[in-house]
Amino acid sequence: MKLKDKVAIITGGGTGIGKAISLVLANEGAAVVIAARNLSRLEQAAKDIKSRGGKARAIQTDISDHEQVKRMVAQTIKDFGQIDILVNNAARGTFNNADVVDMNLKEWHDSLAINLTGIMFCSREVLKYMIPRKSGNIINISSVAGMSGVPKESPYAASKWGVIGFTETLAIEAGKFGIRVNCISPGATQTQEFEDWVKVAAADAGISYDEMMGKITDNNALKRIAEPSEIAACVVFLASDDSS
Repeated sequence: MKLKDKVAIITGGGTGIGKAISLVLANEGAAVVIAARNLSRLEQAAKDIKSRGGKARAIQTDISDHEQVKRMVAQTIKDFGQIDILVNNAARGTFNNADVVDMNLKEWHDSLAINLTGIMFCSREVLKYMIPRKSGNIINISSVAGMSGVPKESPYAASKWGVIGFTETLAIEAGKFGIRVNCISPGATQTQEFEDWVKVAAADAGISYDEMMGKITDNNALKRIAEPSEIAACVVFLASDDSS
């Protein structure tokens, strides 16, 4: 086990990539705290982990609310005594599908509040416990949308570009304390959230779901969509001493 006796917080850990990360970190020996807004999904994910013999705690948290983040981190310390790993995975997609000139401003504010400011809140709070120990590991999940423009998805793209800039800055700030900060930018990954986005994009383009999926896979070198478990495997590498 690569993460035995470690304690990890995974935001957005109840579904998709986040759930896959939660499961694999638990399999590697970490006690995992899963945080998200949907409590029923969190509790199911925690139940799945415990059924495999792992340690898990579900804490309902809206990461765009600083007070909720502080409570979640404090509860983690109370339950497990330490925080070794933070995976900032929680995010919201943009389903507005509009050019900037027609964009719903609520979409903009909500996307940045969760996808970018929420990552800052979580990182800020766990660092208060990591810095005194001079040890820790923060892994932020961005997107390929954070490396190239995405028409009609400006809130999502801007927030994911911001995650990369935040990661690079925090890595410099935290490195002197022995804390590693890294970022993963997945491409299209087989999750319910991705499927929902494909449906909206297909309708907007006036083509079928299968045609839109075909366009997406054709743009990938391997001509397929990634699986959440593949992203989770990368998180294990970054969370372990293998990436020291």
